[in-house]
Amino acid sequence: MKKIFLLVVLILSASISWSQRNQLIAYIDMEYILENVPEYLEAQNTLEAKIAKWRKKLDDQERHIEVLKTDLANEKAILTKDLIEEKEEEISLKQVELRRLESLYFGPKGDMFSVRKQLVKPIQDQVYNAIQSISKRKKYDFVFDKSTDLVMLYSNKKYDISDLVLATIDRSRLIDEKDRKRQEKLLAPEKGLTDRQKEAISKKEAANAKKIADIEAKKKLIAEKREKLLQQREEKRQLLRDKKEALRKKKEQEKKEQE
Repeated sequence: MKKIFLLVVLILSASISWSQRNQLIAYIDMEYILENVPEYLEAQNTLEAKIAKWRKKLDDQERHIEVLKTDLANEKAILTKDLIEEKEEEISLKQVELRRLESLYFGPKGDMFSVRKQLVKPIQDQVYNAIQSISKRKKYDFVFDKSTDLVMLYSNKKYDISDLVLATIDRSRLIDEKDRKRQEKLLAPEKGLTDRQKEAISKKEAANAKKIADIEAKKKLIAEKREKLLQQREEKRQLLRDKKEALRKKKEQEKKEQE
């Protein structure tokens, strides 16, 4: 009702200002556009696969609850009161869990809503960006969506820009694809080079690799020499400590003998 009122207000506004200049109006069919965008169909297939998986899980749990109820009904006559209450409590808990899962998957803020928004929003953004671009270029004052609840009693096909929106999206896709290939080419500079250029690059890379290897070898040699020098110094220090200790013991022994 609000959308119909909005349409009436817009038409009245356009009529009032008609004397100033002609109003440019166009419309689209969002359902038609989305059905012809490959990414949207892929997103829908992904969402439907997830929904089927969630429904199967809920159906399996619901069937399990029904089996528990049937078993309880058949065994109730031979069960004690405590066992009956225990089984009823188990069934009640599983029913609560089932309702929780239903809300988690299909509630107003559930997984289905989140996944649909995540998958479809980028595609809707493509469509809206295309409409904005076309509207600015063609200087449209209003663009309506024929597939919404907005009632359009008559629409002239010449004002339908749905195919133009699709063409704009395709053009943007081609531009993005060219940019991607350009980036890949920058990341892989050897593509498109002549054999001589490739050979020169290979030689340069080999020379750099040899230089790095030589530097690492020198570092290793220096480290080994330093380690050997430190070891020799430690051996000399230990020899000196041993001599001092031997001299100390000798003096102590001579002192004892004199006493």
